Amino acid sequence: MAGVHGLGDLEAVVMGRMWDTRQPATVREVLRDLSDRRPLAYTTVMTVLDNLHRKGLLDREMTGRAWTYRAVVSREEYTAALMRDALHSAAEKHATLAHFVAAISEDESQMLRAVLRRRPGRPS
Repeated sequence: MAGVHGLGDLEAVVMGRMWDTRQPATVREVLRDLSDRRPLAYTTVMTVLDNLHRKGLLDREMTGRAWTYRAVVSREEYTAALMRDALHSAAEKHATLAHFVAAISEDESQMLRAVLRRRPGRPS
């Protein structure tokens, strides 16, 4: 997932479906699951799944005559990669982190402290 970029609107909807179900799915199954939210063409869903596969977010396997897709990264891993890329692209990393920390809630701050205490290579 090098050079992670944000997802387009439909890509985000499709990935949300893949992350929520946590099950491999064919184009037809994804289309069926999304059809109540918005009218989509089979070829549109097929293109989006193929694009997500090329971006490294989905893996696929031929099952009979159809591709079956599955998420290869979790929503949390993807979000963390976006956060890392945003930090790496910042000219002033220290200031960027300071603004981020200033904007998080007290609960989030406590979670961050707990994660940093458990980070590998650091004493507990």
